[in-house]
Amino acid sequence: MYSDSVLILTAKEVLSLISDREVDLMDIVKSAYEAHALGESSLPHSSFLRFPGQPQNRIIALPAYLGNRFNVAGVKWISSFPDNVSQNLDRASAVVILNNLLTGRVEAILEGSIISAKRAAASAALAAKLLCGREQIGSAGLVGCGPINFEIARFLRATFPDLQRFKVYDLDPSRAAEFKVRGQEVFGQIDVEVASDLNEVFGSATLVSMATTAGAPHIFDPALIRPASTILHVSLRDLSPEIILSSDNVVDDIDHVCRAETSVHLAERLSGNRDFIRCTIGDIIRGAAGARGDGNRPVVFSPFGLGILDLAVSKFIYDLATAQRLGKVIESFLPSAIETH
Repeated sequence: MYSDSVLILTAKEVLSLISDREVDLMDIVKSAYEAHALGESSLPHSSFLRFPGQPQNRIIALPAYLGNRFNVAGVKWISSFPDNVSQNLDRASAVVILNNLLTGRVEAILEGSIISAKRAAASAALAAKLLCGREQIGSAGLVGCGPINFEIARFLRATFPDLQRFKVYDLDPSRAAEFKVRGQEVFGQIDVEVASDLNEVFGSATLVSMATTAGAPHIFDPALIRPASTILHVSLRDLSPEIILSSDNVVDDIDHVCRAETSVHLAERLSGNRDFIRCTIGDIIRGAAGARGDGNRPVVFSPFGLGILDLAVSKFIYDLATAQRLGKVIESFLPSAIETH
């Protein structure tokens, strides 16, 4: 007999299970990318729900199946309401739903914004590790001082032992100042310095992460980015299509990233093709492509943010919670056979 109960995991419980597990999460994301590259996934396009007269707001559904070592299916339902920040609310809120692969029945509901931030950071740090190779990273730039870049800073710190300084920038100076205070508390001996402009960020580091709420490109000068740089273009819409076309481009999934008005999508429209995308991160992991192409160009990693990553991390959390008997089980959440007939 199949269970009619559902496991509920709150934000606090999710965080307790994956705190200080940056290396584990990066390994999970790496395996998920590899499985996807090998065709061990089903990944429909994300569905964007938008609202009349509110172009800045959206809710996105990311359904997915991931096989190989994961064998998990479900969906992430995540909202982005940027004005929340002015009300001391997080911009994003989310849930992840996991389905039983034998019956299709829901078996778990997890708070998803923490999972989303952690998997985004793990993806960015993994890309940085692969793309930077043996380069010693002593300084990193962060454009956008929200929760995503804070998590990316945490993962970069776990990835690069020589990292000693973050140079941070935000359009809102108070957010940058808050980021500095919290960063110095959390990251210990690493210096967190607030930059006065983007020139200072890109001039101080060859590794830069961009995690903003920009809805359209706002960086147009290719000279701003040094040739040896690695740009983690996590927010997807900061760079002009001309900069994208002049860069060495690595993505997570070509079909997914070439939509929804991303900078890569705009570059495709401008050029009329996708030839400017050299490879996917999965190709590099499998050894089908090198870490860098033309060494005279900056490499830009543009991850659309694949639902398979959320499910891979959620499955890891679900297994831990089940083993530790953590979370709240809602009995008879699903209708029984008698109730449905």
